[in-house]
Amino acid sequence: MRIQELIDEASALPVDERAHVVESLLQSLNPTDSAIDEKWADVAKARLAELESGEVAAVPGEDVFRRIRSRLQK
Repeated sequence: MRIQELIDEASALPVDERAHVVESLLQSLNPTDSAIDEKWADVAKARLAELESGEVAAVPGEDVFRRIRSRLQK
């Protein structure tokens, strides 16, 4: 099968099946590494604990984006 035929055939699939094809192809290009995933999970848990303990305060997303836009406009 030629590449364009494959693309055309995949494009004709329902949206959820196309998403599955894309996800599978991306996964084949960048396979997950469970050790890295585990480290990210540890970081997320530590950050959540900081929020829950009051050690750090959450900043609303709109405030973050407003600050970024302000810096970029200078």
